[in-house]
Amino acid sequence: MAVLPIYTYGTSVLRKKAKAVHKIDDEIIKLVMDMFETMRKANGIGLAANQVGSLRRVIVIDISDVEEYKDTKPLVLINPEVFEQEGTWVIEEGCLSIPDVRDEVERAERITVRFKDMNFEEVTLEVSGLLGRVILHEIDHINGILFLDHLSPKMRKAHNEELKKIRRSEMEVSYPVVTSVTVEV
Repeated sequence: MAVLPIYTYGTSVLRKKAKAVHKIDDEIIKLVMDMFETMRKANGIGLAANQVGSLRRVIVIDISDVEEYKDTKPLVLINPEVFEQEGTWVIEEGCLSIPDVRDEVERAERITVRFKDMNFEEVTLEVSGLLGRVILHEIDHINGILFLDHLSPKMRKAHNEELKKIRRSEMEVSYPVVTSVTVEV
């Protein structure tokens, strides 16, 4: 397993819609394993494939480090789709691709999601709370959407200086990154 660099705000891959996976092969297995390794190295709880430069509809999630979810098993979601949403709730979110930026985001409180697992078998889950929120956040990523896009223009503008620093690669993180500066070089 390898720790992959995480693409940060300003890199074009974060704004692209990922393509469906049609089968599980060695490349997908390696991608999933590397994504888990990368997410854990960065102390994250969810990671989408385009955050590591791969335009595949693959998400990994592990919220077991959060006390009330310690019995929740890590999840791999391939080609996930949300087909039911209920209620709303607001909680602060952050993102490994947008280090040091956090803000309140409104999302559905309960969702039903359908996806393929690592055996490429269809799974349907009804979830709420943190797990549902992380799934929605990561599905946004594979659709080229960032949590910032859920903020009002005024709230987005409040983060302009932080976002400029990320674009200029002037942030400190404990994990490898690819920034818009790195990509241009």
